[in-house]
Amino acid sequence: MGAHESSSPLSATTSEPKLDPDVRRFVTDVQAAWSRHGDLSAVSRAAARRIAEEVRAPWKQGGPRMESTQERMVRANPPVRVRFYDPDRSGPKPAFIYLHGGGWTTFSIDTHDRVMREYAARAGVVVAGVDYALAPEAKYPIALEQTVAVARYLAKQGGEVGVDPTRIAIGGDSAGGNLAIAASLRLRDLGDTSLIRAMVLNYGVFARESSPEAIRKYGGEGNILTIDEMEGLWQTYLSDPAQAQDPLVCPLGADLKGLPPAFLVVPECDLLTEQSIALADRLRAAGVPVTTNIYRGAAHSFLEAISIAPLAARAFDDTALWLRATLSTR
Repeated sequence: MGAHESSSPLSATTSEPKLDPDVRRFVTDVQAAWSRHGDLSAVSRAAARRIAEEVRAPWKQGGPRMESTQERMVRANPPVRVRFYDPDRSGPKPAFIYLHGGGWTTFSIDTHDRVMREYAARAGVVVAGVDYALAPEAKYPIALEQTVAVARYLAKQGGEVGVDPTRIAIGGDSAGGNLAIAASLRLRDLGDTSLIRAMVLNYGVFARESSPEAIRKYGGEGNILTIDEMEGLWQTYLSDPAQAQDPLVCPLGADLKGLPPAFLVVPECDLLTEQSIALADRLRAAGVPVTTNIYRGAAHSFLEAISIAPLAARAFDDTALWLRATLSTR
């Protein structure tokens, strides 16, 4: 099935959903690649990250070619590397700041290279991929503050990289989705209420806890994101469990008024699905325009399966169409 707009709760499904065959192949292949490296808890953090890059390397191959790809260091604490993808150098165009997933602890702008090229080509935007600092070396709020710095850089100096500074969107997947909405909240609270024009939130993590039903259906072994993995990621990202009460850590508990329009890409078969649905309801209640697309048979990280899964291509196209429409006016 395709995507459709919905705000139905997770419990609305009457039978256990099945993975799309192409998405299942992606999940199986990724898990097999991880398993070839044995127990990752027995290797150093640096080695685990190298393995993560290797596991994801096949999935970033192919896809659109960019006319321009350049990198700059943006002033932050610490400075952050940003990669700019321009599909055609046709003059100033909207910017799409993108935050990669990986539980705040792994992956990079390299693992998500194709994801960002797909957005640039399909939406006609300059994608700014943020190589934010990873935990545990850089715990909350370092990556968040780096993201805010990138947004402000584009608003002031975006013309240097082919960006129209009045049309900036932000987005990300998984932990990157968390950083995207948290940065929007932070900018709003700092008074930059019109800096971000749109948010794209792909299977994001927005709350500390998962329901027993979500854990039962999608949190066990065999899923691409398990509840044990998610718990470990939270422990790595936070310095103190009490930080989970901070709305910039768990945006589901934030005051969401005044945020820009949001587009949520929600896979049906994911531990975090219920969080996206709950966030969409809360955004809508706060008066924020929100579009929620649920992709039947999709799993966490399914956008990375773009090379083999038409379902992923459909999600990219849906998002690109929404971005073009939302950013079409100055």
